[in-house]
Amino acid sequence: MTIELPATQRALVFDTWNGPLEVRQVPVPTPADDEILVKIEYSGICHSDLHVWLGDLKGMSVCPLVGGHEGAGSVVQVGKNVTGWELGDKAGVKLMNFNCLNCEFCKKGHEPLCHHIQNYGFDRSGTFQEYLTIRGVDAAKINKDTNLAAAAPILCAGVTVYKALKESNVKPGQIVVLTGAGGGLGSLAIQYANAMGMRVVAMDHSSKEAHCKSLGAEWFVDAFDTPDIVSHITKLTEGGPHGVINFAVARKPMEQAVEYVRKRGTVVFVGLPKDSKVTFDTTPFIFNAITIKGSIVGSRLDVDEAMEFVTRGIVKVPLELVRLEDVPAVYQKMIDGKITSRAVVDFSL
Repeated sequence: MTIELPATQRALVFDTWNGPLEVRQVPVPTPADDEILVKIEYSGICHSDLHVWLGDLKGMSVCPLVGGHEGAGSVVQVGKNVTGWELGDKAGVKLMNFNCLNCEFCKKGHEPLCHHIQNYGFDRSGTFQEYLTIRGVDAAKINKDTNLAAAAPILCAGVTVYKALKESNVKPGQIVVLTGAGGGLGSLAIQYANAMGMRVVAMDHSSKEAHCKSLGAEWFVDAFDTPDIVSHITKLTEGGPHGVINFAVARKPMEQAVEYVRKRGTVVFVGLPKDSKVTFDTTPFIFNAITIKGSIVGSRLDVDEAMEFVTRGIVKVPLELVRLEDVPAVYQKMIDGKITSRAVVDFSL
């Protein structure tokens, strides 16, 4: 069976950092022998897409570029050496791919740390286009019963928060603080934390309190108007949370987390503020035996595990479906801090 394909497709392209984002016609790629061609039906819009476009990550990205790295769709061509994929299968295109599968990091399941990775929407054209090739071994299998629009954000945002929660070492019944809890990442993290048995303290602007509590946060802390965040959280959690996941894209909450986390607690940095150098007092850090980690997306297994929560309906993705032409407006909402859902490009619109 073959599927008739067009010669060209729509793609959102920028030629210069922070330059115009234009929908253009570009050629539909042909998959190599080890690749599949995916018709992208939905693509999540991630905060890092904004950073790439603004030029904040020039050392990790190229220009001109088609952004995007949260693609979900259907297989429409299969390379002759590919096994395990058939036409019509549902496939996901995640951020990091082309890892070697043979280095020490790949063998230990730390695939995002492989030196050979290439990143869709960073150093190669991404998912803000209608068709995309990906190695068969890199594409994520998506259950036919999974909502594809909801699946798209899990390929980066979902697996990112899920892996960060695992890295926090917070156990069921223990407390985790989520900074930036009302945003796109935080909205997923609250649900994943609940599903994993954690008790959630959500931190964000007061306007997002109802939203965070509706998703399952047990407590809410106003990150902007609470007079003494450190004392307040320490008292609220009777000694500090067992873990902190920082999704807020600002330096101050990253530094505060080290001050209020519980003794032997873990602080995980995920958010990427532009001025991403932090300072902290090493004395309490050492004497309280605090652990600080960075966490970046996850492995193939992490993607599968994170997706299963969505397939089972335990984690529900708060979606806002938009057109490809609407991506610049979504970026502006991100800049203004007005995102409370996961914006997803619907290519049928």
